[in-house]
Amino acid sequence: MAALVLGAVLLVASGAMLWFLDRSLEREMDSATMARVDTIAGELTRTSAGELPGSLLSTDGQVDAVQVIDGQGRVVRASDPKLVLPLLDPGTVGNQVSGVEPNGDYDDDLRVSARTVATREGPFTVAVASDDEAAEHAVRRVAVLIALGGPVVVAAAAMATYLLVGRSLRSVEAIRSQVASIGAARLSRRVPVPVARDEIARLAETMNDMLARIEAGHVAQRRFVGDASHELRSPLAALTAALELARDRPEVLDAELVTGTLLPEAERMRTLIADLLTLAAADENGLELRTGDVDLDDLAEEAAAALRARGGCAVRTDIRPVRVIGDRPRLARALRNVVENAAAHAGSAVAITLEDSGTRARVIVDDDGSGIPPADRERVFGRFVRLDPGRGRATGGAGLGLAIVAEIVSAHGGSVTIGESPWGGARFVIDLPIAGPGVLDQPVPDPA
Repeated sequence: MAALVLGAVLLVASGAMLWFLDRSLEREMDSATMARVDTIAGELTRTSAGELPGSLLSTDGQVDAVQVIDGQGRVVRASDPKLVLPLLDPGTVGNQVSGVEPNGDYDDDLRVSARTVATREGPFTVAVASDDEAAEHAVRRVAVLIALGGPVVVAAAAMATYLLVGRSLRSVEAIRSQVASIGAARLSRRVPVPVARDEIARLAETMNDMLARIEAGHVAQRRFVGDASHELRSPLAALTAALELARDRPEVLDAELVTGTLLPEAERMRTLIADLLTLAAADENGLELRTGDVDLDDLAEEAAAALRARGGCAVRTDIRPVRVIGDRPRLARALRNVVENAAAHAGSAVAITLEDSGTRARVIVDDDGSGIPPADRERVFGRFVRLDPGRGRATGGAGLGLAIVAEIVSAHGGSVTIGESPWGGARFVIDLPIAGPGVLDQPVPDPA
């Protein structure tokens, strides 16, 4: 393809060059003959035709014939006595002409320049001709050279392109073969990066970055499956044990066993599965938001009332009326998760504050617990992350609540951060745009 393109370009360029060369040589000949015409015409205005110097009628490499023609069409002076017939009919000359063909009695290769001049002896026509055969020969010679050298240039360019592109594609092939050999058990491998800092090197670096992301995602997926299995194993084991006990000893299947063991463990498993499906939907295409006007202060009051009803810690509120555009059930869940997390880690008090800056709404939840170390303040929004080493149920749940909060807040175009409360515990800050989230791409229903 490179050879074909180069050959086509070379062909067009050669044709244009030959055309310009031919026109240039013709203009040069016409200029030389017209200069001789002007010189002879100027001399005729000062002297008679018979007294013209012989040098003005001589020929050279650019002038092949010279004639001085009187008003009756007779050749009175010529560069060669054999030139008895006029090169041009004086009646067709007018003031002057340049580069025209001679009369039919002469060779068509001649190019004639002529001018009519008025003298004391009457009007005379000065005609000077040049043979363009030499110019045609020069153009043909250049054309032959191009015809001989063009294929050599095209072949050399094609070979150079083949070698250079082949060398570049060897790097691509090395990358391809390495990627083809990488399986799920060898995600730590990387593709070779060429030494040259070109597009192929950047491709290799991008491929390595992609492999690193795939490896990180694979590790996270394995950890996610392991954590989910671990969390589901406990309630499932409790349910199985209780059901086996009820099967072997039906008399023990009473309200206490149902309400104290079976229903709590079943509810725990249902909640965990619902949370997993919510996160899976968020990972696939993002959470579906059914947006509308939401009174954020009502949600904060509801969360505070629920926490007071449960007891265990004091609840302080500083809530101002704030209305945002969002999904009310999801925002309620995010706020409930944050408040319940604060209550689970609080020593004796939880504070809920709602602020309005005009374009942003901020929900601030403080507790007086032990707080969250700065190094863990981003990590706690991961899935199945709990800071208690024993993974106890009393304080940590399944470790999905804050991950769901992060997904909901992000879907609303906001952010959630963790700092230190004035009481020394943790401060959660949910920042939301009052105007609501932007347009979401392909939302999917929440399986929960």
